[in-house]
Formats: sequence, C-alpha cells, structure tokens
Amino acid sequence: MLRFAPLVLSNLRRRLPRTIFTLASIAVAFLLYGLLAAVRNGFEANVQLAGEDRLMTMHKVSIVQPLPLAYASEIASIPGVSVVSHQSWFGGRYQDEPTVIMVYPVPPESYLKVYPDILLSAAERARWLRDRTGAVVGRGLARRYGWKVGDRIPLRSDIYQRKDGSYVWEFTVDGVYDNREPGGDDTSVLFQYDFLDEARASGKGTVGWYVERITDPKRAAAIAAAIDARFANSSAETKTGTEKAFIQAFANQTGDIGAIVGAIGVAVFFTMLLVSANTMAQSVRERTAELGVLKTLGFSDRAVLALVIAEAVLLTVAGGVLGLSLALAAVSHMSTTLKQYLSAFLLTPQSLWLGLALMIGLGIAAGALPARRALRLKVADALAAR
Repeated sequence: MLRFAPLVLSNLRRRLPRTIFTLASIAVAFLLYGLLAAVRNGFEANVQLAGEDRLMTMHKVSIVQPLPLAYASEIASIPGVSVVSHQSWFGGRYQDEPTVIMVYPVPPESYLKVYPDILLSAAERARWLRDRTGAVVGRGLARRYGWKVGDRIPLRSDIYQRKDGSYVWEFTVDGVYDNREPGGDDTSVLFQYDFLDEARASGKGTVGWYVERITDPKRAAAIAAAIDARFANSSAETKTGTEKAFIQAFANQTGDIGAIVGAIGVAVFFTMLLVSANTMAQSVRERTAELGVLKTLGFSDRAVLALVIAEAVLLTVAGGVLGLSLALAAVSHMSTTLKQYLSAFLLTPQSLWLGLALMIGLGIAAGALPARRALRLKVADALAAR
C-alpha cells in the first residue's frame, strides 16, 4: 500500500486551500480534545489521590461554617481513629496577584502524620515545629514565586483579620516540601494554626474541618457514623465521610465534569466529522473520471476503496497529530499555574492513545460514504462523466 502513497498525497494537493482548511479544523478539534482531557484528568486525579484511610468531618450545614477546636479530643477518643488533625481555609494572595493561593493553618505534627505523602527533610521539619510564624511551601509554588528557605513572605488573607486590623500575614519559609505521589499537592502553603488563633481578631477556638486517619478503611462508614453521632443535637452538628467522597462532592459543585467534557467532545468531533466527510465527498466527485481510469488500468474495486479511505485517514491523522502537539505544548505551559487547582493537569498516555484511535476511527467514518460511492462506480459511467 505504501507504493500508492504518492497518489494519495497528490489527491490531497489537488485542492490545497481546501485541504489546509480541513486540516486546520481537525487540528482545532484535537487541540480542544487535548485540553478537555487534561482538565478531566486533573479533576479525576484529585479524587483518585484521596487516601482510603482518611475521613473528613465538616459542619453539617456547610463547609464554610466553623467547628469548635474542642471537637479534636472527642474525635480522637472514638475507636478506630488513630490520628486527628484539622485545616482551615485561609484564602491567601501574594502581593498584588489576583490568583488565590492554597494556604492552610494546620497543627504541624498531627497534619504530617495524617498526610505522610508530604516530604520534608528532618532539619526543615524540626525548624517548622519550633517556629511559630514559620510555614512550609510546596516545591511547585516555591518555583513559581522564587521562594527559598529563610525568605519572609507576606500573604493577604481574604478572611482573617489580625488584631491590629491588617489582613496581611507574614511568614518565614522554614521548608520546601515535595509530594511522594506523582501529581500530588505541591502548591500549597502550610503554617501553624496556633499562630493564626493567637493573632486573629475573631473566630478564636474554631477550625474549618477535621481530617482523621483511621486504622481500618473497611470500617470507614461505621467510624464516620460514630463521629457524627457524638455531635448529634449539638450547636455544631457534623457530617463525616471519606476524603474521596469529600473531594468528589467539592468537584461536583461545578457540575459533572465528565459529562460536560464528554458532551463538548461529542459536539466537536461530530462537527469535525461533517467537515471531513464533506471534503472527501467533494474530492471523490471531482475525481470521478480519474477513478474510472484507475479501474480501467486494473485497480480493483477494493483497491480504489482503500485509496479513498487512506486519503481520509491520512488527513485526520495529520490534523490530529498537529492538534495534539499543540495541546501538549499548551498543557505544559499552563500546568504550573493550574496545578494548585488541578493536581494532575496533564495529558496521560491513555488520552494520547485514545486520541490516535479517534483520528483513525473518524478518518474511516469520514471516508466511508465517499469510498462506498467509489466502490460502486462503473467504468463506463465514470468515463462518460469526463
């Protein structure tokens, strides 16, 4: 079949502007496919990275409602809970940037036990534990802003006001952490909860939500029920579930990402299929006489059909490879900025292989009807059309 490649390429060059515009349409379709696949992978990875042995306890009404700090000892006394820690949303911004940084006040010792994937050197860990105004930052975030150990960084909170009336909090970078899990969080700032609670003007003695590490993931539902039962009918009732369910619910607040991405993808590829099929149909109609000559020269019906299909597949694969190449470049460029929101904003090998399969499948589909017409074409009718 390779010996017929010059013939296929010659057919594509026949109407070069039309071929170029069709190629561009296909490239745009696969550029969108690549970007959507990266977004979907980012949302799904956040869920998949959630620990099976971690529970999250939030206020029953809403996560924005705080919980009493005193709940920590109550939760720790429940059978099956091995470590209790907590987080609060800080809403930090660096300098004049509009982008919100993921900043959390946490109790360092228990937090590092609940999240062993956070990797700090022994010296950095010890420095953070003894430094009340210290913070550790993810390597991705440190690389983005050029932060290094010893730097003094000011972060403006959208929520917490200091006793002096300022919303700007200053921290010393005590360490830069990595994450053991590929695609795991390395774009957050963690600082000591005690510093927040001591210096803030209001809300003392409260936290955002609790994170518990449990001894047996199979008992997660029973332990969660026991935690919520402990605080039933209190002034701050709780809702406890697995970390995976918590992150999935948070992601679902923006809608069903998988369904949204799928719907957009179907619409884009359906449009691309119409464009490609129309191009191939016009091409075959213009070459009716030539196809008749090929059959006169001894080309079988199947060979003519294969030539038309090959032309369509070559067109979609060329456009698709161009589109996915642009998508890879765009994802690489945007990954640093978006990683704090989507922990794995990237194109996986599975997405790339699926993209290749789509190129071939759409090429065959686009060329199917024109190829069928070429297959049924009679030599006498083709030559009469000259």
